[in-house]
Amino acid sequence: MAQRPMTPFDAKLDRLDWTDINAQLDTEGHAVLPALLDMDTAQDLAQQIATPGMRRVRLESNGLGRGELFYLEAGMAAALALWRIALYRRLVPIANRWNEILGIQHCYPAELEVFLQHNRRAGQTRAQSHLSRLGVEDYITLHQCNDGEEVFPMQVVAVLSAPGTDFEGGEFVTTERRPRLQSCPSVLPLALGDMAIIATAARPFQGTRGAYRVNLKHAISHVRQGERIGLELSFHDAP
Repeated sequence: MAQRPMTPFDAKLDRLDWTDINAQLDTEGHAVLPALLDMDTAQDLAQQIATPGMRRVRLESNGLGRGELFYLEAGMAAALALWRIALYRRLVPIANRWNEILGIQHCYPAELEVFLQHNRRAGQTRAQSHLSRLGVEDYITLHQCNDGEEVFPMQVVAVLSAPGTDFEGGEFVTTERRPRLQSCPSVLPLALGDMAIIATAARPFQGTRGAYRVNLKHAISHVRQGERIGLELSFHDAP
């Protein structure tokens, strides 16, 4: 088998403690990867909002809050596309292990392009990856990005403006619903340049009587001052 070409970001990701990241995802459903994006890269990605032809959606139009989403359909920035490939390679073993734990007879392919071919055959051709722009009093309600038959169980989020400098508020929030328990919220302390892996919708949780499925949603709280630019990077497309 031919050796797969490495992206410039593979070496950077290889320096992370993936044993610890696996453990965080298993216990919390999320893991923060600090300082993966330098300031110039984060600013360049934030400026993609101005790219002509991007599909722009007002959150008010679909009941998901207040603010704007800019879908990366017209062409993802080259650096972001390479991050997506490199991150998928690290996450696919976790995704397949989660399926095995839950007794799901489905194996994700090792490479992102093959998985996206599966998406296209399933009629999933609309990009879900997007940038968000939230001003004062804007927010995003709890939601999931799990439309379609081919859904990858993890996605990556980042903040592309500086908390405390460019904006106040706008915390990234996740909630997890476990059987017979109240929803458990968590706030991810994301700084400029951090990325975080989160469960897309469901993941296994090891309880006292064995593993069971828990359900996760995510949101962004009200921005109190300034303007918050964020990123949600999905590995599957929507119908």
